Amino acid sequence: MKLARVGAALAAAAIVVSACGGSGGSKTITIGISLPLSGSDLASAGPARDGALLALKDFTLAGYTIKTLILDHAVNGIHDPQQGSKDMTTLVSDATVVGVVGPFNSSIAKVQIPISNEAGLLQCSPANTNPDLTKGDAGKQLRAKAPDKINYIRVATTDDIQGPAVAQYGINKLSLKNVAIIDDTETYGKGIADAFAAEWTKLGGTVVGREGAPKGTTDYTAILTKFAAAKPDAVFYGGVTSTGGGLVRKQMDQAGLGAAAYLGGDGIQDGNGATDGAFINIAGAAAANSFSSVAAIHDIPGAADFAAKYKAEYKVDPGSYSASGYACAQIIIAAVKAAAAKGDVTREAVRAAGTNTATKFDTILGSVSFDAVGDSSQKIISMYKVDMTAAGGKGDWIFDFQVDYK
Repeated sequence: MKLARVGAALAAAAIVVSACGGSGGSKTITIGISLPLSGSDLASAGPARDGALLALKDFTLAGYTIKTLILDHAVNGIHDPQQGSKDMTTLVSDATVVGVVGPFNSSIAKVQIPISNEAGLLQCSPANTNPDLTKGDAGKQLRAKAPDKINYIRVATTDDIQGPAVAQYGINKLSLKNVAIIDDTETYGKGIADAFAAEWTKLGGTVVGREGAPKGTTDYTAILTKFAAAKPDAVFYGGVTSTGGGLVRKQMDQAGLGAAAYLGGDGIQDGNGATDGAFINIAGAAAANSFSSVAAIHDIPGAADFAAKYKAEYKVDPGSYSASGYACAQIIIAAVKAAAAKGDVTREAVRAAGTNTATKFDTILGSVSFDAVGDSSQKIISMYKVDMTAAGGKGDWIFDFQVDYK
């Protein structure tokens, strides 16, 4: 669903009792949530957390006490792989943890999957899109400890679909021809930029320049000035808001590229202009003429009912990944119930139930199943554009259309 603003802030790195079932002597099972929940990353990941908590709020199971453990792996406001690794170690070390919602960023998944795979812990990401997390030799290497026991699944589709979709949008819908590309050198950013560039040239467009600028970069004017000499009619950013997406857009005007279109993937699709740390908030008026994708369905079944339920809980509208976070929690809940129906809720029983390729999960996103490596059956990309008159003049992302690549 479209992101209006960040959901209510909830305490991170704390155990929260979601619901209880049974009486004295009941067993405790814990659902982990591993996301970047501070700084600029909160604008995008916060709604996924809130969606997951909403799904878990009323979950009860006779004989069990249900808890959640929320861990924040943002350091200095940006997702941090080292902290992500520590957080997954914390989760697998807790014998009561049987499932995890997260992570949000592919670079974090890259360090978490080997740990959760060895432990046989079910992990559902609402947002990871890098293909190498699951597919081919790269995916096999991440799950080397237990290659035949898939534990990681994701409800977002992958960048080998998302990157080309943004290129098709730019050339076929926006009639753009020449593009310059910046990526943040991270797993997600470089991967989606590679996929975008390949499709752009395949469709007859020209890539007039490309540079990598790692997270922590604050001045992009030299890169952008170099690009300006080639007169691109668009700039594509591979990365997320917290690694530079908003700053690049803001600084394009200084380099003489203010009139160029700005394209990105779901990494820049976060809050409206009133949301601290969001792309539009950082870019300000320069956010106009910006376009992005979300690697998930926009037209979810029962959208109005979900929006009403979410707003009643958090007093704000759902975000782009609120429904995806909710769906991941629904899938873990279904796996827990399936394990309980067969006798006992063990970590292994939950993993097996959650990754069963024959199972179709009924979620807020619609029917979802997973293939032999844990990728979603849904192959939908939704496209958005910035409208600076929306959100009371603060600017917001407005849904354009979605394409089912299945």
